[in-house]
Amino acid sequence: MLRFTMHFKGRLRGLLLLLFVACLVASGESLGFRRGRQVDGFLGEPSKIVSLQRALDVDDLWFEQRLDHFQSEEKRTWKQRYFVNDAYYRNDSHAPVFLMIGGEGEATKKWMHEGAWIHYAEHFGALCIQLEHRYYGKSHPTSDLSTSNLAYLSSEQALADLSSFVIAMKTKFNLAETQKWIAFGGSYPGSLAAWAREKYPNLIYGAISSSGPLLAQVDFKDYFEVVKESLASYKPDCVQAVQRGFAQVEILLKHMIGQRNLDDKFKTCTPLKDSIENALDISSFFENLAGNFAGIVQYNKDNSPHAKITIDEICDVMLNTTMGPPVTRLGAVNDMVLKQSKSKCLDYKYDKMIADMKNVSWDSETAKGMRQWTYQTCTEFGFYQTSEKETDVFGDRFGVDFFIRQCMDVFSERMDAKYLDQVVSKTNKYYGALKPETTNVLYVHGSIDPWHALGLYVSPNAKTPTIYIEGTAHCANMYEPSIKDTPQLKEARNKILKYLAKLLDGYASLAKFS
Repeated sequence: MLRFTMHFKGRLRGLLLLLFVACLVASGESLGFRRGRQVDGFLGEPSKIVSLQRALDVDDLWFEQRLDHFQSEEKRTWKQRYFVNDAYYRNDSHAPVFLMIGGEGEATKKWMHEGAWIHYAEHFGALCIQLEHRYYGKSHPTSDLSTSNLAYLSSEQALADLSSFVIAMKTKFNLAETQKWIAFGGSYPGSLAAWAREKYPNLIYGAISSSGPLLAQVDFKDYFEVVKESLASYKPDCVQAVQRGFAQVEILLKHMIGQRNLDDKFKTCTPLKDSIENALDISSFFENLAGNFAGIVQYNKDNSPHAKITIDEICDVMLNTTMGPPVTRLGAVNDMVLKQSKSKCLDYKYDKMIADMKNVSWDSETAKGMRQWTYQTCTEFGFYQTSEKETDVFGDRFGVDFFIRQCMDVFSERMDAKYLDQVVSKTNKYYGALKPETTNVLYVHGSIDPWHALGLYVSPNAKTPTIYIEGTAHCANMYEPSIKDTPQLKEARNKILKYLAKLLDGYASLAKFS
């Protein structure tokens, strides 16, 4: 029996539009999307149960894992959660093992019976296993999330977890050395899948890396450039309307009557007049408004709950002149997002966000992934989605300093610009950034997805294959196939199937995947 969970949570309110986490109280902002992450992580749940057989539940299983894989004197251990599905397993000496890598959100069991990888497993007779990432979901290595305890949270430790886990599972399931392990992951776990093959090639034979950023970058300014291009792909006039809307917000902010107007249009939880002298509050306000568009673009038309609003819909609103000036239409888009996230008002207050983020309890809302992922951006990746020029579509209110300040306020004063530059440089040197030396990894990206700007989507050589899917968004190829999928997406899934067949030496007959 089997299933999986590979979420990415949040609307990381304080530190990264990324990857790929939590739900605030209904009276405030929902954290549905911030820094590139949804409430449940970068990768959402599959959209639906596809059959009664696949709806069968799977058990929580636990593996004893080392707290620190790199310090021999550290003897502490903890329990890491995983799931198994052997419904399609052929149980012979050549049957593959598919390993879904968990990320910066709770592992969800729905992925153990849905998604494209399950169809691949059925085709090749694979054993399916998913391992939850340390510090996310129910995998709690330490008593709380204090900054000192988070020292054991890193991609390097997570990859070492995978290594120990694979070795143990080989023994537990009596697996032969001839059985190939293929890693799957989307968004941050997409990066991990590629890196697992790179760092542990003796254990991971190949990987399908979906929407995974390989280049760590402090100032991820290209994110909103892709958002702009994706909006323009619907209608160029849409981008112009959004830009005029943001410019009108700036004008209205200069006067008290205008501030009240904005409070009404955007349903702010706190009147803007109380925050107008606080640059951090205003930066947060603008980042929220920009995030409305980024979240919709990033998951546009994916077969997941994240994709309830589309680019078409928001551009139709922004181009509807009967609704009033562009700023009013911005407010209408904000209403759509608030309604989707079941929030009553827009909570943009910086100090409140920092206070929430500093809560170290496992019972807190931020422990659902927001605090942990923010820590990883501050200590490994950056990924700060910035807009810092007046000529930018979304203005100049949230530059890189805004995000670095959050690292310092939430975790440590030492996490300044110099520190961020150093840790990001170290990450890129360790993994090779956009020049991976590894083989047997297929990199998959969608043109609409802003994260593709940090990924490998053009093949540099024959040993580094890529698939670039025109018109699709974040991790689109991973979700449950639908008859509504575009021809480009269907073709991409078939290419992935053929690549898997090549890795597995043609194991099982190669029927067309649809």
